[in-house]
Amino acid sequence: MKNGRRNAVLSTLFSLVLLMGLGRAVTTLRGRPSIPTRHDGSPWGADYFPNVSLVTQDGKPVRFFEDLIRGRVVAINFIYTGCAQACPLETARLREVQKILGDRVGRDVFFYSISIDPEHDTPEVLKAYAKQFDAGPGWTFLTGKEADITKLRKKLGLLEDESQARNLKGHDLSLIIGNQVTGQWMLSSPYENPYVLATELGSWLPNWKTTPKKRHSYAEAPELRPMSDGEILFRTRCEACHSIGNIEMVSGKKPVGPDLSGILRQRDRQWLTRWLKEPDKMLAEKDPLAMALFDKYNHVTMPNLSLNDADIEALLHYIQGESR
Repeated sequence: MKNGRRNAVLSTLFSLVLLMGLGRAVTTLRGRPSIPTRHDGSPWGADYFPNVSLVTQDGKPVRFFEDLIRGRVVAINFIYTGCAQACPLETARLREVQKILGDRVGRDVFFYSISIDPEHDTPEVLKAYAKQFDAGPGWTFLTGKEADITKLRKKLGLLEDESQARNLKGHDLSLIIGNQVTGQWMLSSPYENPYVLATELGSWLPNWKTTPKKRHSYAEAPELRPMSDGEILFRTRCEACHSIGNIEMVSGKKPVGPDLSGILRQRDRQWLTRWLKEPDKMLAEKDPLAMALFDKYNHVTMPNLSLNDADIEALLHYIQGESR
């Protein structure tokens, strides 16, 4: 619970700093000082980024710097298709961001998901994974040599200890967004509000040097309503895959997981509690209902969100209230 609140608060504060124009510097690559961008280009160029060879989900060979990030605004994350923790959530969140940005993805902004399990995640496996999440044009899934991918993770500030490169279950949340031309890079969270992340990618990063025509003041900021613990959890952990009230009917957006309206009337509460706490174990045990949901929703794995009993009770209470 504390982590969910902390992520939400930090995200809001960081977004306000950028929006109000209170500073030029955006968080740079981990382990590097904040370096002002030169007028003639980015301090993070070909002499910094490894130009390693990778392979797309379509089997096309590409170079990381030359073909993927040079001159572009990008979102890069490191995943593996067998992940039962944060990877499905992070992929579903980027899917939301892609829907918001529309056809700008592949034109103004580019998404790259790179596997940290290249031995298993062949181009064919990655292509099937992309299809599971309905990833659109401009979002490329990549694999390659393990040593090259480890080098990329380290250079991007997403892997501090190379000895942990093979620790798939313990890998850090790993989403970084940036503008290679200006040299502005920042780490982001899969719990980020998709509209904030879309704004960072679609507006702030491309235009960070442009002074806004109208400067805003704190006095003009809207008053934010307080959110319950359950709502914070739902919006940061669940909303990327689920709706309450069939949002598909309104937006035409195909859901990753089932609508949760009235779920406490449809499912046994004890089953729901365990499902929210350890879905990975229930799938491993071939729980009949868990397997039915897995088959119905395109074999997308329900991630283990590390919820405790208090988190689950708050979340169910919120879903029940929204259902009414």
